[in-house]
Amino acid sequence: MSTCIFYFGGYQASIGDAARWQGSAAEQTADDVFVFTYAWPAGANPDAESAVATFKAAGTLARAVAQIGASGADRIYIVGHSSGCAIANAVDRRLPSHEAVTLVALDGFAPDRDQLARPATQVWAAVCGKAVSLNHDTLKKRLGGRLQVYQATGCNTMWALHYAVVNAAASDATVKNKASGYANCRANLMWM
Repeated sequence: MSTCIFYFGGYQASIGDAARWQGSAAEQTADDVFVFTYAWPAGANPDAESAVATFKAAGTLARAVAQIGASGADRIYIVGHSSGCAIANAVDRRLPSHEAVTLVALDGFAPDRDQLARPATQVWAAVCGKAVSLNHDTLKKRLGGRLQVYQATGCNTMWALHYAVVNAAASDATVKNKASGYANCRANLMWM
């Protein structure tokens, strides 16, 4: 039984960030798990409309949908982080079948009503004591008990918690801003 993970990085996630996440995820999974990553589309703003429009204009949206369709995997995870959730949600909407698909939103734009109606869909945010990740409160207000919460350690800042859902090595010491979110990356795969 094969599994494919398609990961869409958030605002300004570089090719290097995506490669670090991909390498770490591949190291942590079995040989029959294939990991594909997508960096943030060049020139896109962090809003959902700009992210999806830029990804689509570059032809990457159609390629991602085709790659997922051609994967032949028994289990498919479509994972978005932060603003990358908008892209992951858009890719998911274009798939002809969702039978093998688990859509995962990591502290970003929530899936739409139809996507949330699928039991396999997951939405995550992070907490550490009283500190919460960037989109925790918005997601909690919208999803209530449906929101899944990652209990981080060593993360007391919003940015560290925002990255803790994708990088289990995130801490206050390593994550100072968006540019350092993938430092010492150990892909957080709590959703698998």
